[in-house]
Amino acid sequence: MIENLTPQQCWALLQRDPTAVIVDVRTKMEHLFVGHPLGAVHIAWKEAPDWQLNNNFINEVSNTVPDYTTPILLLCRSGQRSLDAALALDAIGYKHLINIADGFEGPLDAHKRRGNQAGWRFSGLPWQQS
Repeated sequence: MIENLTPQQCWALLQRDPTAVIVDVRTKMEHLFVGHPLGAVHIAWKEAPDWQLNNNFINEVSNTVPDYTTPILLLCRSGQRSLDAALALDAIGYKHLINIADGFEGPLDAHKRRGNQAGWRFSGLPWQQS
């Protein structure tokens, strides 16, 4: 089963459970230059410029989080790639998967801009850029 939790709920879970892991599934450039939650592990689900699936995604997650009962919080820009990645991990038996609703930047606003309504960064949760 995959839970959808708000960024605030995810932050609270991370504070309660030090074994939980945030996996940022965005591209390397998004992770580095747009920013990412503190402590997030970067494992791209798809990578630019061709946006092909990362064929090593499952292996990289399995190497990073070998215990299939560890809570994994998945993050992307707005919540769709992370949900797709969570479904793939669910299919191989991970037990505690959480999609971070609204992702890092949140949905588009009326001006077609992200980051003004919801998401990890908008919520004022700890993050950094490279």
